[in-house]
Amino acid sequence: MARHIYSCPLRWSDMDAFGHVNNVVFLRYLEEARIDFMFRLAPGEGSASFTGGSVVARHEIDYVRPLVHRHEPVRIESWVTKISAASLTIAYEIKDPEQVYVRASTVVVPFNLAQGMPRRITAEEKSFLEKYFDDAADGGKTGATGKTGAAAKPGATGKSGKAVAA
Repeated sequence: MARHIYSCPLRWSDMDAFGHVNNVVFLRYLEEARIDFMFRLAPGEGSASFTGGSVVARHEIDYVRPLVHRHEPVRIESWVTKISAASLTIAYEIKDPEQVYVRASTVVVPFNLAQGMPRRITAEEKSFLEKYFDDAADGGKTGATGKTGAAAKPGATGKSGKAVAA
């Protein structure tokens, strides 16, 4: 099992009044790593994989310890913990070699933007995702079946009722 590694720079504006990276900013970091994984790394040579769009159906995040601003980037490791016909779950750790700041997971649904509806994961996409699959290394967030605490349904939306772009 391989992990996708993303080196994420910290910005001065990422800090809040308490002198550490704001909780909402961590979701932006996860987004940057996910986009790098799915939309830059996955397509490779001439592939259209994942370029048609996707939506976030669910986020789960555990804040382990504060991260303060510094000049060195933080490392984001991501891997796949579940692949179904029309969704996938990506797990993450935002960390340094000696400590973890955040553990998180995201349920992503491939989406056909032109038709305005969810779509199935293609064979090419599944093949790519399987290279990063490890349902035992998600920090205990999923069980042996790879299912998260709440079942994700294709086309699921956030609490506002609107789908969130990945």
